[in-house]
Amino acid sequence: MQQEITKKIRSNPKFAELIRKRTAFGWQLTLVILAIYYAFILVIAFAPSILATPIFPGAATTVGIPIGILVILAAFILTGLYVRRANGEFDELNRQIIEETKE
Repeated sequence: MQQEITKKIRSNPKFAELIRKRTAFGWQLTLVILAIYYAFILVIAFAPSILATPIFPGAATTVGIPIGILVILAAFILTGLYVRRANGEFDELNRQIIEETKE
């Protein structure tokens, strides 16, 4: 019985669409966060004076601190984008697949 259900789900075109969309979106977000992270690391490696610049004259906090915080926040924001799409579009496709499998 379980193998029949699995076969039915895997042969459903909506399942292939779900896998394709979810994988593509995951890779897009991965590339975005990697680009942000590696840009930050490259600036640290090759132009550290940019990040060592004080926010304003005499300040102890440098430009690197808020930029580092933004890198971390970008990861949270991208995670939120994934969750939003997963709870909307991906869950709807999943629901449709389950309904079609019950028939």
